[in-house]
Amino acid sequence: MQLGKILRQRYKIIDSLGSGGFGDTYLAEDLDLPVKPKPKCVVKHLSPKSSEPGVLTIAQKLFEREAETLYKLGQDSNQIPKLFAHFQEGTEFYLVQEYIEGQDISRELTAGKKLSESYTIALLKGILEALTIAHQNNIIHRDIKPENLMRRKSDNKIVLIDFGAVKEISVLTTANQPGATTLTVAVGTPGYMPSEQSNGQPKLSSDIYAVGMVGIKSLTGKDPHNLPKDSKTGNIIWRNEAKVSNRLANILDRMVHEYFPLRYENATAVLEALGLTTAPPTPQPTPAPKVSQTNTKTVIAKPQPQSQLQPNKTRRQILTLGGLAGGGFVAAMLTKDLWSGTPPENISTSNSQATPEATPEIISPPEPTPAPPPPPRSEFPIQTFTTVTVDRRGERISSRQGKAEVMTENFNGVSLEMVKISAGRFLMGSPETEVGRRDTESPQHYVDVPEFFMGKYPVTQAQWEAVMGNNPSHFKGANRPVENVSWRDATEFCQKLSQITGKKYSLPSESQWEYACRARTSTPFYFGETITSELANYDGTSTYADEPKGKYQGETTDVGIFPPNSFGLYDMHGNVLEWCQDVWHSNYNGAPTDGSAWETGGDSNRRLLRGGCWNNYSRYCRCAGRDYIFVGYLGVGFRVVSSGVVVSVFRS
Repeated sequence: MQLGKILRQRYKIIDSLGSGGFGDTYLAEDLDLPVKPKPKCVVKHLSPKSSEPGVLTIAQKLFEREAETLYKLGQDSNQIPKLFAHFQEGTEFYLVQEYIEGQDISRELTAGKKLSESYTIALLKGILEALTIAHQNNIIHRDIKPENLMRRKSDNKIVLIDFGAVKEISVLTTANQPGATTLTVAVGTPGYMPSEQSNGQPKLSSDIYAVGMVGIKSLTGKDPHNLPKDSKTGNIIWRNEAKVSNRLANILDRMVHEYFPLRYENATAVLEALGLTTAPPTPQPTPAPKVSQTNTKTVIAKPQPQSQLQPNKTRRQILTLGGLAGGGFVAAMLTKDLWSGTPPENISTSNSQATPEATPEIISPPEPTPAPPPPPRSEFPIQTFTTVTVDRRGERISSRQGKAEVMTENFNGVSLEMVKISAGRFLMGSPETEVGRRDTESPQHYVDVPEFFMGKYPVTQAQWEAVMGNNPSHFKGANRPVENVSWRDATEFCQKLSQITGKKYSLPSESQWEYACRARTSTPFYFGETITSELANYDGTSTYADEPKGKYQGETTDVGIFPPNSFGLYDMHGNVLEWCQDVWHSNYNGAPTDGSAWETGGDSNRRLLRGGCWNNYSRYCRCAGRDYIFVGYLGVGFRVVSSGVVVSVFRS
């Protein structure tokens, strides 16, 4: 496009900012506003590679959908450029976005420069806060990299530019089959683009991978393509290149995990893991007009006047100032697809000669965060607790406050606490690389588990005696778990408890048990990479990772004396083996994926055991560990589950 050309009799092209396979980006002036100098804006020009009518139709739908998305995001967040206009001329598509004065953070992340952990955390906070609004709307950016992260001059905040899915318009083409349309290349940047995105299936967690790689580049001073990968897992090997705490390293490892289900799901989840909170979006003082359609398919809002571009601005600065630099308006929506903290205050942005090497170390204090609105009232009382996480040496690297809704049953002089477990999806089984795993824990598969309630502890001897009238346990103690219970005995207990309470109680399905045990973790134990005898009752003279040998209690202990998992459940590792409802199968081929018990096929005389016990080695206490025993065997305990729904027919 020639300099001086005027689009829509309004936007005068004054400079070319960049061009490539995905489109062209220009700096323009808005001639409609009666001010001098004229306000700057950025124009993105896109056109499909193919002129086929079918391709143009798809491009039009994509263009309209994503322009609306960008408009909404720009209104909801001051860290995403505003969309001023979108229009089509023939087979050409144009977007006009807000001009952002500043520089991209590639100027800060210079090759070979290892930046501090404090700087990296502040950088991650800034990126994630910008990304949160998009993820809350199920929008994937798809091209997060240093060049698309602007440090705004006015407030030093990170501004997220170049939403990658806009580039789809430029790479649409006809497929081999008549009437079909496809993409010629994957959208994203190698090194920051995870494998599922390369295969055309981006997720919200694909953005988390890219943000994690930015953090790793900050700590190591190395570009992603210069970091090796583990030949077995495909995960990035980087820790040896950085000086970093285990806590941050563990968070980054999870962010860039090769297998996307094991990453944090979205930007909010990472902020929570970092112990950071985000302020609500800043209200805009003068919102632009709402998107509307006309015969010319043009949406226009007046950009705010900007100071005149100074002569010493570099081309790179101008290029990155535009919200569309490098191509970008689409933010792929997950639900409908056509193809089924505060950064350093003193980093200079005034001219191209500034050197940022020394400034990233200076972190300004965080801005005050307004108090969030009160959470909705819970149906059941809230209990609080503390969870811990350990590293491979068994050393505590973090502790967090948790809370859970707990329903309490009172009967025959005892109480039974049932923890509400929210519905969710998880990856059941263990990877081949997990130490101590067996083939019976494969293949890994996703399970969607509906909401349910589970016993906060294994059933105690006092609870058993209140229902059954006896105590078969070998290791006596009212608050110790009941043991020497057969599978038939356990199911009889559930039936009688249902009659007493009027609610349906049962043994957990195997998938309910593992989902509850993992509590949204993916490590071998819900405490992390290993356990110690300070965290669970098992044969502590055995070791799992690099932790020292511990104690061997030689008997059961009172329930609840060890830390819980993040769902608020206790003793899921060790103390007493626990019955599940399921029939034994030697692997997961054909297993249910809806959270229900697997009671067909297999050997009905053998039932599932989970959790390990006081005399088991640590490897048998893993989240994925499973075994079986005959239904009449007496050396086992259990915990109960319930839907929480009253079933009056059980009343006696």
